[in-house]
Amino acid sequence: MIAFVSGQVAALAPDAAVIEVGGVGLAVQCAPGTLAGLRLGTPARLATSLVVREDSLTLYGFADDDERQVFELLQTVSGVGPRLAQTMLAVHAPDALRTAVAAGDEKALTAVPGIGKKGAQRLLLELKDRLGAPVGTGAAPVVAAGPAAWNDQLHAALLGLGYAAREADEAVAAVTPQAEAAAEPNVGALLRSALQSLNRTR
Repeated sequence: MIAFVSGQVAALAPDAAVIEVGGVGLAVQCAPGTLAGLRLGTPARLATSLVVREDSLTLYGFADDDERQVFELLQTVSGVGPRLAQTMLAVHAPDALRTAVAAGDEKALTAVPGIGKKGAQRLLLELKDRLGAPVGTGAAPVVAAGPAAWNDQLHAALLGLGYAAREADEAVAAVTPQAEAAAEPNVGALLRSALQSLNRTR
């Protein structure tokens, strides 16, 4: 297992980063909040989980070990693959997921694209007593983005989660006041707010 990668950020895309390690560029699939904390040409360290399939090897990257552990635990639930597990972590921080599961909060889980009522019930049943208690405040890590960058990152993240361009535009507009009120827009928190606004309009 590749537990982490450490090296210079060689490239960034809406859903992945390339980290140069020993002269080799490793493509790492990351949630928008993690990507927003990376900068081209600067050193980075990502906790990683390698997902092996018959026709592919995919490396998923996370801001810390806790996110990686929750990502791997989520995949033990029937019907949850790596993409859905990553989407869950894009919508909810690990502690927010722990709180939702402990409280039996179906609504919080159905806010995740791809999870319906039955899926939420299955998650609550299979994860009960396995995720553990919240380890921190449950707040999203502060991931700053430049004033001209946050809206592009957020829009790309929503498209990557399967929303139409029109829905992504509406969600970006809905959180613009929140972003403008912050000295350093937090893309992870803005994404969660945007998804909540989309969930309310369904």
